[in-house]
Amino acid sequence: MEQKGVWILSLILILGLGALADDKKAPPECRCHVDPKARVNCGPPGITPQQCRDAGCCFSSEVAGVPWCFAPSPPKYKKVCPSEVKVRKNCGYPGISAAACEERGCCFESRPPAVPWCFFHVEVAEEC
Repeated sequence: MEQKGVWILSLILILGLGALADDKKAPPECRCHVDPKARVNCGPPGITPQQCRDAGCCFSSEVAGVPWCFAPSPPKYKKVCPSEVKVRKNCGYPGISAAACEERGCCFESRPPAVPWCFFHVEVAEEC
């Protein structure tokens, strides 16, 4: 009975660790241009460049005395007017003019009918 419990606990541990080891995507190179003094450690000592990137971190061993495996800079976002009608979130009222909508800081598009013409921006991550 004890041996069966050990096997079950081992299996649970293996499955749990597998779930924690989700493959993270390596950040784009432009997000890895971080001032060496501002780097935040992202891995244990001795981590390989590939292990570091597999963890979604940046790796650079060019500067001694700072973390070589470090967190990337946060992504930058920009506001855009969504082109897809299904994404539109109403920002105005029926019959609002383009000028009144834009005064609210919103997007205006008078087509197609029966959907919000005055709608909020959406934030999207900027490409590097």
